Amino acid sequence: MALLNFGGTVENVVTREELSLEQARKNMENECIAIIGYGVQGPGQALNLKDNGFNVIIGQRKDSKSWDKAVRDGWVPGETLFPIAEAAKKATVIQYLLSDAAQIAVWPTIKECLNPGDALYFSHGFAITYKERTQVVPPDNVDVILAAPKGSGTSLRRLFLEGKGLNSSFAIFQDATGNARKRITSLGIGIGSGYLFETTFQREVYSDLTGERGTLMGAIQGLFAAQYDLLRAKGHSPSEAFNETVEEATESLYPLIAENGMDWMYANCSTTAQRGALDWWKKFRDATAPVFAELYEEVEKGREAQRSIDTNSQEDYRVKLEKELKELRESEMWQAGRTVRSLRPKV
Repeated sequence: MALLNFGGTVENVVTREELSLEQARKNMENECIAIIGYGVQGPGQALNLKDNGFNVIIGQRKDSKSWDKAVRDGWVPGETLFPIAEAAKKATVIQYLLSDAAQIAVWPTIKECLNPGDALYFSHGFAITYKERTQVVPPDNVDVILAAPKGSGTSLRRLFLEGKGLNSSFAIFQDATGNARKRITSLGIGIGSGYLFETTFQREVYSDLTGERGTLMGAIQGLFAAQYDLLRAKGHSPSEAFNETVEEATESLYPLIAENGMDWMYANCSTTAQRGALDWWKKFRDATAPVFAELYEEVEKGREAQRSIDTNSQEDYRVKLEKELKELRESEMWQAGRTVRSLRPKV
């Protein structure tokens, strides 16, 4: 465990230099890891662990699209791919990577498969933090651990194949064996994390739900839509409005922020852009601060979690979801985006 200074705050982190892949693999050499769920996080984590030499099997509902995807990815039915309960029974580490709603539904099956000394692994603190609502209450004789990549499973896999890594948080909710820290840090390195930073299940879910609804997805779509609609209302063409709102941000400026930081980007743009950004960013901060405060309170009080549980468990959820996604997909802004992307130079 290393102590590093982040803007004046010292944090516990685990780096690849500190915990090598070879040592992580050795720590887990007698473990069987079952990835339960092959949807969002499952493929990336499973394939990275497999390529890194860990003993991995998949548990997924048969006759599903995810089962078929697992087969296409090289998992073999009856050898490395099994129905959920069968895989869980074979494992010493159950990586519970189903959606939050599916975790609630499948929990009685998983609970029956846990043996004393096993580890129950999450990549989201939702089910445990809101256990009074989800009824996911692990027995006290198993380790309950978390590694949460800060991005999608697709990004985790892509960066792994590029020889890079996606940073992950890690947490220990219950250390029944005395080996929980060794297990979770080894698994965190095994899934391809750039580095691991310590948190708790509660802090992970509070920050994650806020981020998803905020600057990662919800707020950014809101800002894009507001600026695009304004430019169109003022007579700008769809191409101009989209390029000035989205394309320049995602293709040019955001990568520079990722590489060098916002201060570097400000220092390396035109003086006109620099002056405007410096003059206006605090106004946007002050305008959105009350919305973020409301959002965090909804997360903290559990009301946002309950809304997700209630909505996602409805029988017609997928139908309603597709309707909402269709509204985004068929909006003029994202139709313009589809055209703009098609015009990007082919490598």
